[in-house]
Amino acid sequence: MALNLIMLGSPGAGKGTQAKRLARGRRIPRVSTGDILREAADAGTEVGRRVQVVMDRGELVSDDVMTAIVRERLNEPDARGGFVLDGFPRTVAQAQALDGILDGRDALIIVYIEVPERELVRRLGTRLMCAKCGTNADGFAAVAKAAVGGKGQADPERCGLCGGSLVQRADDRDAVVLERLKVYHRETEPLVEHYRSRATFRRVDGAQPPDQVARDLAVAVDAAHSVATSASGGVRR
Repeated sequence: MALNLIMLGSPGAGKGTQAKRLARGRRIPRVSTGDILREAADAGTEVGRRVQVVMDRGELVSDDVMTAIVRERLNEPDARGGFVLDGFPRTVAQAQALDGILDGRDALIIVYIEVPERELVRRLGTRLMCAKCGTNADGFAAVAKAAVGGKGQADPERCGLCGGSLVQRADDRDAVVLERLKVYHRETEPLVEHYRSRATFRRVDGAQPPDQVARDLAVAVDAAHSVATSASGGVRR
């Protein structure tokens, strides 16, 4: 049975880092709508420029654009055997569209990574990313730590993966952080209520150290996957 997984959580909850770790461990693709949108913005196309303006204001890209991007990506061959979807859905309308995209496929597992807002503001205000490859500092720090026997990042101003310089993301600046959290509470938080009653919904404490979050996440995913697999006729949607 394919592992079809989405991660919910506010900006700064660690969804991207945990999605990468889980996808790598389960050997399924991580589908990051944020990465796809940033690639479009970097390309400088007309659509990319519109996307960049919206992202820099901390607002959400329209549902129809996001749904079209996700539909196309999830229909690619490597995603038919499972995926970790990071950054979509962000609204109930997108969640309903995702149900349509996945109609007839294996059950959708939903994990909500929960972090108190005060901790989110602190994380977002200090978060750095690589200007060259776009990886968040906490994401490549875990890789670098493992690679050098636990010694961690050698140069705090350079990416541990490609050597690029570290910068603050435009959407992590103070005013934008507050706007992003406001948008999250208004548009995305209702997703928790939308999915809460599903047998494959799980909640994980994201305020813990990343390694502990990863362990709890793995347990939650395995439990939800077991429910989906054992259910008579499979759990759909």
